[in-house]
Amino acid sequence: MCCKYNNLIKAACVVIAFVVILVVIIVISNSGNNEQMPNILVALARPGDNTTLGTTSIRFSQNEIVEGTAISHQPGSDEININEDGIYQISYQLYGVQDVTGTFNFNAVLVVNNQALTDTFNQSPVIRNSTSNRATLTSTVILRLQAGDILKLNGVSIEYIMYENARIDIEKIG
Repeated sequence: MCCKYNNLIKAACVVIAFVVILVVIIVISNSGNNEQMPNILVALARPGDNTTLGTTSIRFSQNEIVEGTAISHQPGSDEININEDGIYQISYQLYGVQDVTGTFNFNAVLVVNNQALTDTFNQSPVIRNSTSNRATLTSTVILRLQAGDILKLNGVSIEYIMYENARIDIEKIG
């Protein structure tokens, strides 16, 4: 009778060991498949958001896409908050209009913590005697940013340029 219980105990131990090994294998195989959530922000500026002429920091009234927690923005603000250290891809479009026919030129630059990043300076072509007096600047840069950094897009001009529309797309890529 004693042998009968010993065999039953051995069989139960084998089954428990098998289940434990199976659970460990499943946990280990799933740990390699953890997909990281995307961290993306797309903010838009619409007509009326930016009424200052010439050099100004661009305000974005609408957050089109917000995924993850690495980047945040309060609609209506010109500040984009970086909440996690990392490498970020930043693309923007800045649309400028001048009401006066004649020479027309404006520029853009990214600003981090109120310091213009001169290597992101983007200059528009000079348009002369144009009847439309409209231009769009676009750029894509990759920057290493730190948690707590404040990112801004600035329109830069000595002329009476109005920034009717703008878009900024930011993605944490590393």
